[in-house]
Amino acid sequence: MAHHFEIYKDKAGEFRVRFKYNSEVMFSTEGYSTKASAQNAIDSIKKNGPGAEVIDNS
Repeated sequence: MAHHFEIYKDKAGEFRVRFKYNSEVMFSTEGYSTKASAQNAIDSIKKNGPGAEVIDNS
């Protein structure tokens, strides 16, 4: 698969989500105390991401 979400535990023991495309990390989230919260972040990105506007602050 060319792209996917990963839930993993960081060194501090928090759950994080990263999105990979062609094995490259495109973004990662803040740390969550529960795996369920990390899954909720994925669900929110999938639901709300396609319609999100782009704000260029450059």
